[in-house]
Amino acid sequence: MRLLQFSAWSLICGLTFASPIWAVPAEILTHSVQAKGIKLTKLELAIPPSARDLQAKLEYCQLCHQPSGQGVRGVPPIPRLAGQQIEYFMNQLRAFIERRRLHPIMFNVAHFLSPAMQRALAEHFRGLNPKPIGGAPKELVAAGKKVYEEGLPDADVPPCALCHGPEAKGNGPFPRLAGQLNDYIINKLLNWGKERGQDPDKRDTSAIMQPIAHSLTKTQIEAVAAYLNYRE
Repeated sequence: MRLLQFSAWSLICGLTFASPIWAVPAEILTHSVQAKGIKLTKLELAIPPSARDLQAKLEYCQLCHQPSGQGVRGVPPIPRLAGQQIEYFMNQLRAFIERRRLHPIMFNVAHFLSPAMQRALAEHFRGLNPKPIGGAPKELVAAGKKVYEEGLPDADVPPCALCHGPEAKGNGPFPRLAGQLNDYIINKLLNWGKERGQDPDKRDTSAIMQPIAHSLTKTQIEAVAAYLNYRE
């Protein structure tokens, strides 16, 4: 593997380290070098984060998303990350960085993460499976289940289960929705075009949801969100 020498690293960052280059955390190395416009090899970008670096990032994530990744009811609601599909998780981090998805807080968080750290975080949260927080109106669950499983043929809305799976646990680029906070789902669907798919030259799976989100009424969105909120 090509190594950046200590003297070169000091010159690049304008810093002098008391410790050798191999003692510099991989996250700092990757971000600082990239910020200077220097391209790293795929091997260097794939350097796995140390256990200490990963734990530090997890503690930061947990400040908002909670230790078990179950999310928080609030204004705005903070989403559940537990059990999320790795491919979807990583794509969303890249979307924040590339501004395909607009979120000022997550942009500031994501653009400091190397690809290796993004994967490490995705794998960690994928392995969590806490009970859903719940709290959605239970009287809406039956109607939401019907929309999720059958869609709305008259409105040209396909069943949600086609992409997200019969148990709403997602598949690759399609996210897990089971156990997600209903307030979060409602907020995202009602504001889909304002946050997602902001770069027409870099279309992703969010484009699939654009017409669907616009075709659902608020009442239908609230029902689907209630159903998903209780799914495990």
